[in-house]
Amino acid sequence: MPRRIEVDALRGLMLVWMTCTHLPTIISTYGYQPIGFVSSAEGFIFLSALFTGLVYYRAAMREGFEDMRSRLWNRTFKIYSYHVLMVGLAFIFLPLVAKGMNRPGLHNLLDFYFSAGPVRAGVDAVVLIYRPPLLDILPMYVIFLALTPLVLTLATRIGWRYFLGGSVALWALAQIGLRQATYNLAEHLFRLKIPLNEMGAFDLWAWQLIWMFGLWCGVRWEQDDLPAAEWAKKIWIPAAVIVTTLILLRYALNYGVDLGRFEPAFDKWHLGVVRLLDFTCVAALLIHFQQYLKHLAVRPLIMLGQASLPVFCTHIAFCFLGLAIMKEHPTVVGWGQVALPVLTFATMYGVAKKVAEGKKRLAIPAQPSFAAATSR
Repeated sequence: MPRRIEVDALRGLMLVWMTCTHLPTIISTYGYQPIGFVSSAEGFIFLSALFTGLVYYRAAMREGFEDMRSRLWNRTFKIYSYHVLMVGLAFIFLPLVAKGMNRPGLHNLLDFYFSAGPVRAGVDAVVLIYRPPLLDILPMYVIFLALTPLVLTLATRIGWRYFLGGSVALWALAQIGLRQATYNLAEHLFRLKIPLNEMGAFDLWAWQLIWMFGLWCGVRWEQDDLPAAEWAKKIWIPAAVIVTTLILLRYALNYGVDLGRFEPAFDKWHLGVVRLLDFTCVAALLIHFQQYLKHLAVRPLIMLGQASLPVFCTHIAFCFLGLAIMKEHPTVVGWGQVALPVLTFATMYGVAKKVAEGKKRLAIPAQPSFAAATSR
């Protein structure tokens, strides 16, 4: 099955959206959840799972499950290596800038690092326990990817209904405090010395639901048994009504509207039920109107999507740079408001271009020299 470049472009768009949200500029005010109670993180995780299910289930069917597991472990190790590299660079350079140049934004980012010390923080980060802000998405990705070989193997043998049902059950338990309960148990058994809020903002018990359904969709897509277009056609009208309503509610919050006791249903970190509903409806609209959206699959977005891992790490580096140059201000001010995003996106595109050129060189077989050819 040929690669769908519009899906690559969509993943590239998620990276652009994520960058606009994370960079400490005025853009983040408008880039955070502009289409309701949906963020780029949901799209990034789902699309990553979709490609994982699609590519590695195909590998299992062609080369066998042992080869699939080996390739998935290699992929997991590669992403884990990126995480360790990012953490290492962050822990080496950022504390020097935070203390030496008095940068409260960076200091707050590494609060546990300064309280626990570099050795303890480094060890906890390497074993994926300590997950500071901006450095907590890759560890979640690594954990989900590390469990994927087992999921794909068993789901193929006994069926997906058990895994999807279990995933929904874990998500439901997460809404009533599963994360806190497991933390309390681990703290009692293993004497954890790290606060729960330093173990990443994302509740993995809840977010695994997006990963699991993304895997399932990828497998069904590879089996040519994913009637997404028919499903979207049936529900696109109510989906449009729901998305429009939630967009209006999202912006009404800026004018004093209070969610009150319903706020947990909108919570991002625990993946509240309204967020799931909104994400599903947005997905239905994207699928239904995909023939019109194909024109937005421009080459730069495709390249960003196809080089998502190094591009993601590049955007994190520039977020750190933004925190360093904004000093005591809440955001970057002055010339940095323009220069930082321009430099960030130019570098992200440059990285994506280098990755594309590298893949192209690897794909072209070596040609024999003229002398070797004429000597035969």
